[in-house]
Amino acid sequence: MSQAVSIKQDHPSWTPTSWQQRVALQQPHYEDAVELAQAIGELAGLPPLVTSWEVLSLKQALAEAQDGERFLLQGGDCAESFADCASPIISNRLKVLLQMSLVLVHGLKKPVLRVGRFAGQYAKPRSADTETRDGVTLPSFRGDVINGPEFTAQARRPDPQRLIRAHAHSALTMNFVRALIDGGFADLHHPEYWDLAWVEHSPLAAEYRRMVGAIGDSLRFMETLAGPIAGFTRVDFFTSHEALLLHYEQAITRQVPRHRGWFNLSTHFPWIGMRTAALDGAHVEYFRGIRNPIAVKVGPSVTPAQLLPLIDALNPEDEPGRLTLIHRMGHAQIATALPPLLEAVKREGRRVLWVADPMHGNTESTSNGYKTRRFDNIRSELDQAFDIHAAAGTRLGGVHLELTGEDVTECMGGARDLSEADLQRAYKSMVDPRLNYEQSLELAMLIVRKSQKG
Repeated sequence: MSQAVSIKQDHPSWTPTSWQQRVALQQPHYEDAVELAQAIGELAGLPPLVTSWEVLSLKQALAEAQDGERFLLQGGDCAESFADCASPIISNRLKVLLQMSLVLVHGLKKPVLRVGRFAGQYAKPRSADTETRDGVTLPSFRGDVINGPEFTAQARRPDPQRLIRAHAHSALTMNFVRALIDGGFADLHHPEYWDLAWVEHSPLAAEYRRMVGAIGDSLRFMETLAGPIAGFTRVDFFTSHEALLLHYEQAITRQVPRHRGWFNLSTHFPWIGMRTAALDGAHVEYFRGIRNPIAVKVGPSVTPAQLLPLIDALNPEDEPGRLTLIHRMGHAQIATALPPLLEAVKREGRRVLWVADPMHGNTESTSNGYKTRRFDNIRSELDQAFDIHAAAGTRLGGVHLELTGEDVTECMGGARDLSEADLQRAYKSMVDPRLNYEQSLELAMLIVRKSQKG
């Protein structure tokens, strides 16, 4: 507690730019400060991407998830690209999340909170600032909001104009998602519309269609008795991204009428990555001042002595729905790394939502040079997470996944038992491997079975 108090005393007045007085990791080096300032100024004058009332609505829903009344499904691309801002890709991504949520609603018998990892996931942390090929060294590719993936000096130069392009592509994505949902795309009366053509012969298709049929029968029965139920014609849907590039986040942080404080209006639900979660760092300084619900990725090296002061700094008033902790330990480390954290947070009585990310701790490289994840390891970490929370008397309230609606072959295993040789067939990710539709749906069904056993 004392560290949280000292932080507040050292920085009594928070502003969207106060993070600049701290060490900011994972930020690009812009060559022209004037060009950067002009881009930030232009960005600050553009309309926000989300609204304050949507943000507060999500915070309330996350508070309900903390109480076990909802389950959080958060998923989407590891890193969006400007080129993927296309209607088929966006609608397929939405279809996957809707289908997974339908499985979870049916099996868990509780509302599912749907949060997409998109409409802003254009920046990615990197392990090194530079990349060398054939004796040539250039800045690392840090995502489309910063530079281009092509290995040329021009493409790899951090370009402030990409901040404006990221806002535009995020707005286009959000507008299309909102139009789909408002137009009835997510109507539970017609979940058959969510089918993806390329998986009609999936081993999971028959089980899914049986589930859809059962839900349709139940819905028709209820409406026969009570009349049309309006809530089933659309769903609430929210966005999230790692708020990595602080100049971008700063520019879309706004005050709004009739609400105190500041809101990050680039997304509903920003999170801090594991590489930038230092207590005295720029990202924690920025996050502590915004009113959005926020999340922090927690890796296997984090200790209770590090985590508790971080919780105090980010949620000193223990506000319901404010703070989510996303643990990403790896299947081989979760059994030893997670229990001490659960015990410490429970002992202190701190109110958080625990969410499992079984993806990021299970990344490996294959002999043929592909970055991949094994479905069995993803499933193992998720299985263990449920068991560990049950043993600790805490609740696993959601999952955080990297996935896509495209017919990719990036993670091995799953319903069709993809092998190392299959990866080259349709490996499309710019950064991290994603679950394809079949693997995503299979994981949703496994969550249901695990919860029912528990």
